[in-house]
Amino acid sequence: MTTAHENRRQVLYWRLLARLFDPEEQATLESASVAIVDDLGLPALLLDPSVSVDSVVQRYPDLEAEIDGLMAPADDGRDREVRRAALVSKLLLNVFATGGGNVTAEQLARWQSDAGWFERALGCEPGALRGRAAATGAGGAEGGTGTGGSAAGNAPGSGFTVNLGPALAAIEADLIKRMRLREVLADPRLAKKLTPSMSLIEQLLRDKDNLDGVALANAKALIRRFVDEVAQVLRTQVAQASTGTIDRSIPPKRVFRNLDVDRTIWKNLPNWSPEDERLYVDRLYYKQTAKRVEPARLVVVVDQSGSMVDAMVNCTILASIFAGLPKVDVHLIAYDTRALDLTTWVHDPFEVLLRTQLGGGTDGTAALELARPKIVDPRNTVVVWISDFYEWREQECWDGFAAIHRSGARFIPVGSVSSGGQQSVNPWFRQRFKDQGTPVLSGRIKKLVHELKNFLV
Repeated sequence: MTTAHENRRQVLYWRLLARLFDPEEQATLESASVAIVDDLGLPALLLDPSVSVDSVVQRYPDLEAEIDGLMAPADDGRDREVRRAALVSKLLLNVFATGGGNVTAEQLARWQSDAGWFERALGCEPGALRGRAAATGAGGAEGGTGTGGSAAGNAPGSGFTVNLGPALAAIEADLIKRMRLREVLADPRLAKKLTPSMSLIEQLLRDKDNLDGVALANAKALIRRFVDEVAQVLRTQVAQASTGTIDRSIPPKRVFRNLDVDRTIWKNLPNWSPEDERLYVDRLYYKQTAKRVEPARLVVVVDQSGSMVDAMVNCTILASIFAGLPKVDVHLIAYDTRALDLTTWVHDPFEVLLRTQLGGGTDGTAALELARPKIVDPRNTVVVWISDFYEWREQECWDGFAAIHRSGARFIPVGSVSSGGQQSVNPWFRQRFKDQGTPVLSGRIKKLVHELKNFLV
């Protein structure tokens, strides 16, 4: 019996591999798979790669519950394993067998929907692995993107050891490149079929200067929709981020602004002298924390070169959220080989993104020229620098970073800010930041939010 179940499962997976690498049907595998699916009580539609998962679930609603968390660990018997193999094969075939040639808006929409079902099977929110709503995890589960990030690296119980997030994003980006996007955007009916994702937003930002009229209006609507979705999740993360607990083992700074006058008087009352009508103070008491009087200044510098689109989108939104907090003065700078001060539009990430120019090289010295004058009160300033740090002028950039750190400002280097936390940081800079005592922060938004709230709140 065990061998029979294993054989049936192997037939389904051999059929999957055959269809992934060769669109032509293998008659023997196809007929055997039809018999297995029918014996399991599953619809034959599962074997048709031209049918979307949405269509299957619409006709057979009971399958929705089976697909959710499908790849989570379970021990439901051998027959259940064969049934799972049939459902997993459907998801993998629809997501990874994308063929070649031109892609229509309907085909992209169908693939995005199927990819969403695949993400649900991994225990993630639809879009989480592809960077949509970075916070469903970014910045997530460690939160939302955390969930997405976690699943991307090793989905709950899936057994995958590869990172699926970049793979899915790459497939989606390829589909978008094969689609005549400008023609689709010029047709409101087709444009409505598009679902905003990081790959689509990247393509829109790169091509926005070549669009006009209806196409440009539809592109802006998609960018605005994506920005609003991500912002909603990030606001929740900022609101929920803990600023930590006070470490009572560390004495408060003995400065006047931390003096606890009421407690000092109360504790020294035994030293009251009626004759002198004076209170002699043997000991001063200080508060554990001091209320910030001046607004904290946050300077966010983002590398907008081609590899950093995810960071550019997420950080402009994050900067706008912190700009809305009381007593926080936020400045935003974007750079590639040139630097642009976007502080005027920091409250509106949509406008910021429309003013960015993705691509080009990386020259941090240009951004340093704009950032230095903003550090007027170093002890009250935090500089967040998001980049992969593959700079043209390494030593000059490093000298500038080290100078900011020595000034007393808080310097936070960040490898990237993406839903999956992916980062590729120049090892030359990574080691120097570590030696300086400011190690490069992981790319997850949740960690960056926590660091900033500890400083600003």
